[in-house]
Amino acid sequence: MKIFTIGYEKATQAEFIARLEAAGVKRVIDVRAVPLSRRPGFSKNILANSLAEHGIDYVLLKALGTPPEGREAARKGKHDVLERVYAGQLELPEAMMQAAQMIDLAKEKPSALLCFERDPAGCHRTLLLKSVAPDATVEDLYV
Repeated sequence: MKIFTIGYEKATQAEFIARLEAAGVKRVIDVRAVPLSRRPGFSKNILANSLAEHGIDYVLLKALGTPPEGREAARKGKHDVLERVYAGQLELPEAMMQAAQMIDLAKEKPSALLCFERDPAGCHRTLLLKSVAPDATVEDLYV
């Protein structure tokens, strides 16, 4: 299974969608706990509608997002704390169910995990894939 990851931290919505299209992504799997954004065009409903206009599906798997303590650790560059907090998140029943759903969705069509951070090394989406899809081929898309 191949899965893409993408962060929108420094992107406009148009640049973001163009990058997805260039990579052949047909589904965005949003793994934000809070699918809202101060960046124009990246809140859940606006993003889903814009993606649909380009033939890209949108799915929110909120339980795969990072809890507040983990988001704070990520902002402060405390990756060890983020790892610990996120490992606990992935043990929750809803997160386990949504992780299985994420894998099924990614097998159906080319999919990209979405979060804010541009660099996947500082984002929970890398931790997610290492934990629940260690054998997946991962391609990080940069905008």
